[in-house]
Amino acid sequence: MCHYCGCREIPLIKEFIAEHERVTNAAGEAGRALRAGDTARARELVASIAAELRAHWQGEEQGLFAAMHDDPEYGDYIDALVREHRELAHLLATADPSRPADADRLLDAFDELYAHIAKEEDGLFPASLTALTGDEWDTSMAAWRAAHPEAAAH
Repeated sequence: MCHYCGCREIPLIKEFIAEHERVTNAAGEAGRALRAGDTARARELVASIAAELRAHWQGEEQGLFAAMHDDPEYGDYIDALVREHRELAHLLATADPSRPADADRLLDAFDELYAHIAKEEDGLFPASLTALTGDEWDTSMAAWRAAHPEAAAH
């Protein structure tokens, strides 16, 4: 992970990265549960990951991604990220951890999730520093808040 550009100091980016960390921690735990045959625990963790990602993706896609999408430099990159969101959402919603083939697909997806997060944290997030205006940052943060109403209460 890059720590040079300063994007990690932007409040919205900090929130996205904290969500990434929670999801990757849960994915690691789910992977351990799957490998140990603890399908009940894996099922709980998959549901937790799916819930966290629903709000996370809503905040990203309706905020930062929407603000950057019209720039021809980023549109295709963002489209690919959104496709990956949809593919993982479908898997999380349909996979049964007690089926070996689904367990394998989940383990593969968790590995792919790390690569996906790197595309955001090492690519799109640093680019956002120069791509977004102040108003676009405000709109992006408002989209994150709308996706996380419990955070707005604090």
